[in-house]
Amino acid sequence: MVEVRGGEFIPLYGTKTEVPVGNFLMDVYPVTNAEFLEFVEQNPRWRKSQVKQLFADENYLRSWKNDLSLGSDNLPNSPVTNVSWFAAKNYCECQDKRLPSIDEWEYVAMANETSPDARSEKSYNQYILSWYETPNTFKNTVGNTFKNYWGVFDLHGLVWEWTSDFNSVMIGGESRQDSTGDNNLFCGAAAVGATDLMNYAAFMRYAFRGSVKARYSVKNLGFRCVRDIEKSNL
Repeated sequence: MVEVRGGEFIPLYGTKTEVPVGNFLMDVYPVTNAEFLEFVEQNPRWRKSQVKQLFADENYLRSWKNDLSLGSDNLPNSPVTNVSWFAAKNYCECQDKRLPSIDEWEYVAMANETSPDARSEKSYNQYILSWYETPNTFKNTVGNTFKNYWGVFDLHGLVWEWTSDFNSVMIGGESRQDSTGDNNLFCGAAAVGATDLMNYAAFMRYAFRGSVKARYSVKNLGFRCVRDIEKSNL
């Protein structure tokens, strides 16, 4: 894990309120198939044949050969996908960690190699959008994208990632400490409002988060964990 120094930032276009983010630790890489395999070995209730339908849909670990075998199409060092929010959350808890909040994830993900906030750079946003158009990147191994300012890899260019409050933008602005109506984000007007590359990339992320439910298991959706500083011995 690496330490992320907190601060304040404006997380989404159309919002004028800065959101505070505290200091925390974040996994350098997304959780891999090998790491999740070790988890299900130790926690049988999360094996694909035993997981309850309440906590995962029929696509859960769909590409694995069986409960304890990845199969030929899943490299051990590729990010685990087809994992529900419930499973991801419990995995992090078993590591004495947690899923990042949307604001924490966005805060770290706005960094490029040299700057903690590269969102205004055209080349950076073009890189993100080109990934959105590239199929099957989830089959790649972790660590093949750039190392950002904080020392974190693969926030862009590999898989989408679960957050603890992935659907909170659908609830409204009050829960996000701002005064905007986030429900309007998903109407046609919001897409029209995404007039530049940064706004459009943000719209894509928030729209994707708003389209999933906690039991969904999506082939290009993985996760990583974070930890509060005061809970770490690092």
